[in-house]
Amino acid sequence: MKHDYTLTAVVRTDLGKGASRRLRRANERVAAIVYGGNAEPLPIAIDKTALYKAIEEDSFYSSVININVEGGKPEQVIVRDLQRHPYKPLINHADFQRINANEEITLNVQLHFNNAEEAKGVKEDGGVLNVLHNEVEISALPKNLPEYLELDVAELALGETLHLSDIKTPEGVTLTALAHAEEGDEEANLAVVTVAHPAEEPEEDDEAAAEGEEKPEE
Repeated sequence: MKHDYTLTAVVRTDLGKGASRRLRRANERVAAIVYGGNAEPLPIAIDKTALYKAIEEDSFYSSVININVEGGKPEQVIVRDLQRHPYKPLINHADFQRINANEEITLNVQLHFNNAEEAKGVKEDGGVLNVLHNEVEISALPKNLPEYLELDVAELALGETLHLSDIKTPEGVTLTALAHAEEGDEEANLAVVTVAHPAEEPEEDDEAAAEGEEKPEE
């Protein structure tokens, strides 16, 4: 199910590092900027509670977001960057890019691996499912943006690997790595997930084991 995200914001007229610190201390809004399209960059401050709730969902990062700017026109955007505090669970700044309904967008979307616990190589042969890429870059019109892409690994046997070309994309969605690659370019067709042999515990050397034994008291 496609999610609709709407955020409210006010225009920031007080700019600079000092202004950003004051905004953080007030603890009500997050500094952000909207850029791109045919309009000038717009510095805004977004309602903190709504933003923090939205970023908890993976789909937020691959969805069209509506920002209602007080005293201005609504903006349709995608999130491009969230600048996080180095050690606190805080967002210091957010970057949003305007979209055009008739222009394709390039961004990363999450990969969901279906039947991971039922994978043939895991269930029957005791292998370990190794995810090599948990997101992929796609290109699509805004109306065609998927929240995520799915890859079924039920039939993946021990020692086998699935690649980008194994991902089924919805109509109107392309994987940029494959779209820009020349025909026969195997390097562009990245491995995404594999079932590998479990790492074996190193056997303790007999001599080392003997040295580790307690010596009898004299």
